[in-house]
Amino acid sequence: MTQDPAAATTATAATTKQRLLAAAREEFAAHGIAGARVDRIAELAGVNKERIYGYFGSKQKLFDRVVSEALDELAEAVPLRPGDDPAEYVGRVYDFHRANPVLVRLSLWEGLHYRDDALPDEERRATHYERKVAALAETFGTEVSPEVTSCLLGLIALAAWPSAVPQMSRLILGAGPRPDLRAQLVEFARRAVADSLPASAGAGTGAGAGAEA
Repeated sequence: MTQDPAAATTATAATTKQRLLAAAREEFAAHGIAGARVDRIAELAGVNKERIYGYFGSKQKLFDRVVSEALDELAEAVPLRPGDDPAEYVGRVYDFHRANPVLVRLSLWEGLHYRDDALPDEERRATHYERKVAALAETFGTEVSPEVTSCLLGLIALAAWPSAVPQMSRLILGAGPRPDLRAQLVEFARRAVADSLPASAGAGTGAGAGAEA
C-alpha cells in the first residue's frame, strides 16, 4: 500500500522535532540559554539549523519548550497523591533527580534567566504544584494554607538540593565512602513534618507510616 505523502511528511517533521528537543535539552543543560548555540543543537540532531526556527521560532522559545517538557516529565514521574507519605515523596524526588540530573540543571538555568519575571506557561505549570499542595493538605487532614505550601517547597528543596549543587555535597560529605544520604533525608523529612505540623494535622493520615506512592 502506498503511504500517504502528507502523513509521511508529518511523521518526518515529528521525528525531527523530537531529535531537536533531545539535542537542545543537552545543550541548554550544559550551557544555559545564553551559552547554548543553535549550530551545536542542529549538528547534534543531524538537521539544518533553519529547522529550529521553522519549528520553534527562536532559541528562546526552544529553551522554554525544553524546560516545560522536562518539568512535565517530573510531575508525571513523581506524583504526590492524597495519603502518600511526604517523607517517602522526598526519597522519590531525590531518586528522580539522581537519575535525571539534566532536569535540575535546566531549572537552575531557567531561574538565572528569568529571575523574578513571569515564566512562559507559568499558570499551567503552577497547577502541578497546586495539585500537590492540595494532596499534601488532604494527607495532613487540614486545609490548604501557607504552612502546607511552605512544607511542599521544603520537601522538594530537601530532595533536589544535593543534585542541584553536587560540589557542596562533595565538600560537606567528603570524597570517601558516604552515608546513605537518601535514607537520612527521608528520615529528616519525616521528623521535620511531624515537628512542624499542628498536633491535630496528620493524625491518623499515615503521613509518617511509610506509605509509598
